[in-house]
Amino acid sequence: MSKFRGKYRFKSNRWEYWDYKNPGAYFITICTKNKEHFFGEIEKGRMVLNQIGSIAESEWKKTPKIRKDMNITLGEYVIMPDHIHGIIIIGNNEFNTKESKPNPGRDTMHRVSTGVDLETDSQKRFGPQRKNLASIMRGYKSSVTIQGRRLNSEFCWQPNYHDRVIRDYEEYELIAEYILDNIRCWKIDLK
Repeated sequence: MSKFRGKYRFKSNRWEYWDYKNPGAYFITICTKNKEHFFGEIEKGRMVLNQIGSIAESEWKKTPKIRKDMNITLGEYVIMPDHIHGIIIIGNNEFNTKESKPNPGRDTMHRVSTGVDLETDSQKRFGPQRKNLASIMRGYKSSVTIQGRRLNSEFCWQPNYHDRVIRDYEEYELIAEYILDNIRCWKIDLK
């Protein structure tokens, strides 16, 4: 690790060969700080959202409406007591293609294929961090934080988020199943 302004800098967990404004499906995990149960609890095999959990869900569902210009579709998602899993699909839009018109009529699964070609220069170049996955996550986390802290001043996210570029339909199906099974598989850490 190197230092920047006297602090250690961690290597990015982003895929170095991918530009995150590219059309594709992305598996996202966002955790609360210290795995605090800010979103509710699982009771009798069901996730019971509290007020902050309801805010987190509402803001997640608003994402495509807030960012219409990015042609976003949401896949499966789940709000857990201390984290969120979800699939975000960024479609063709004016920021990631030469065409200026988004294609909202396309079926979600047609957008899953990333067409990864590690030799393509356009996938290796990184531009401004706007109109991409990072800007979506930044906006989402910020909105939930502002509203959540009105209810609980202790509310805080873990820094950053985890992502995976979904490579194909089979992988999409496996991740979707994992997300949908998350509540059923939940085990409370006994510390």
